[in-house]
Amino acid sequence: MLCILYVTAVGTLLSVAGVLVERVLPASFPRRWIWCVIIPISVALPGYYRWNHNMAVSDVQQAVQPALSHALGVGSMTALDPAWWAQVQSYDSLINRVWLPVSALLLLWGLASAWRVSRIVGLSRRSRRDANGPAIVDGIPVVVTDMAGPATVGLWRSRVLVPRWVLALPGAQRQYVLRHEEEHRRAHDARLLFVASLPIILMPWNMAMWWQLRRLCLAVELDCDNRVVAALGDATAYGELLLKVAEAGSRGPRLQPAFLGGMGSLERRLTALLAPTPLRHLQRFLLPVVALGLLYVVLVMPHPVLGKGSHAHVAHNASVADQLARSR
Repeated sequence: MLCILYVTAVGTLLSVAGVLVERVLPASFPRRWIWCVIIPISVALPGYYRWNHNMAVSDVQQAVQPALSHALGVGSMTALDPAWWAQVQSYDSLINRVWLPVSALLLLWGLASAWRVSRIVGLSRRSRRDANGPAIVDGIPVVVTDMAGPATVGLWRSRVLVPRWVLALPGAQRQYVLRHEEEHRRAHDARLLFVASLPIILMPWNMAMWWQLRRLCLAVELDCDNRVVAALGDATAYGELLLKVAEAGSRGPRLQPAFLGGMGSLERRLTALLAPTPLRHLQRFLLPVVALGLLYVVLVMPHPVLGKGSHAHVAHNASVADQLARSR
């Protein structure tokens, strides 16, 4: 339990710092790299600190409780009581029994999604091959589907999926859609999101990691939007097309990364394209300072652990409890 809380706290602090850094960056600056750094640090740092920069709860209590008790006007705090944490640790076996099935379900869901995409691509390519051969639209190789897409899929070999209704769009609008997906393919965004989502399977309880993955998905779409507008121009027409595709694409299966990104991110993408909120001079100074402060807290904050004796005592109690349960 201590490990779960510490990992979540580190991830949350890093996530807030990442959002603040994003806010300061110029609109055209790639944002994905912020989360490509934060996600690995959120995974690796707690594991390293667990063995190389830890602190017993009893030591934390002695160092922190006097000041907090004086400031808050309380005698003692349960959250700093080693005995209370020792009791909480006895639920570790229950946490593990829930943790493993949830991870297995996420893995199965990922495999089922990959199979579904593979099936869609296979059927679409087979039907196209039987007709006129591979489809090339506006100079971009695509896989034409009935409803799936527009999206870029494939881990090793990315492919652009476009539903048939995209081909019926006016030439300029169709070019925006295809260029967006081609930018995803060139940047290997499907591979990036796949690798970034792997820690979720290992730590499904980590809400901060879910948030980081969501921010990475948004950053990937914002970066792609900026590249498309820089290449083809007219952010207003592109924003109007996002709304049009949102209405038509809602009838098809959801694939990621896609022209729409997450439906919840559409409003943020439109705001960033058409009406970005400028920062005041004070914000340009304060936001980086707060982000650096949060990073400093993460770097100096030790991983809390129970004392060796307490940990062994809890493990012994848990073992005895399991033996009693089996004997019954």
